[in-house]
Amino acid sequence: MSQPLPDLTHLPQLEVRQLGLREYTRIWEKMRDFTARRDSSTSDELWLVQHPPVFTLGTNGKEHHILNAGYIPVVRTDRGGQVTYHGPGQLIAYLMIDLKRRRWGIRQLVTAMEQSIIDLLAEYQVKGETRHDAPGVYVAGAKIAALGLRVRRGCSYHGLSLNVDMDLTPFERINPCGYEQMEVTSLRELGLNLSTIELELMLPHYIIRNLQQ
Repeated sequence: MSQPLPDLTHLPQLEVRQLGLREYTRIWEKMRDFTARRDSSTSDELWLVQHPPVFTLGTNGKEHHILNAGYIPVVRTDRGGQVTYHGPGQLIAYLMIDLKRRRWGIRQLVTAMEQSIIDLLAEYQVKGETRHDAPGVYVAGAKIAALGLRVRRGCSYHGLSLNVDMDLTPFERINPCGYEQMEVTSLRELGLNLSTIELELMLPHYIIRNLQQ
């Protein structure tokens, strides 16, 4: 006989932290430290941040997908996935979630993250879609949000990035997420004049809602 699912209303709540513009490696170190130190009573956390220009390469990332890094540093990190770009004007949400406590698999978390972006876009009459072969959210075939996660001791870290109002040209220096000539877009490219600050106030609402599904 299977055990009943836990009552999520009694779990520690999600703490939301707005961190501003921070160096990628410093935040990565803090995520790993947080995950290593947490225990079964630790609240889950959502960190909202932007990074100075950086390419990050996942654990199985192939260096040939970096076509010409130029002046932009490359960091090999411990998330899943291939190469992506982070820069100012891109909103990043890092999710430190105790999956074991929720009895979730990583696929459920990925689905919740993608749906959160789709729900947010729908507020602005933008139709976001997923692809079975490439995690993330797309608008008319162009990628607007990328996902990458690591799970350690049953807890996740890393998360998602949403292109809001940023310079997209660095994506031309890579094969985004390992796909040649993948088109990338942003809310600005779609004609939406929104700031990362505005979306920092909205995105947590959708993430929390989808984590409660």
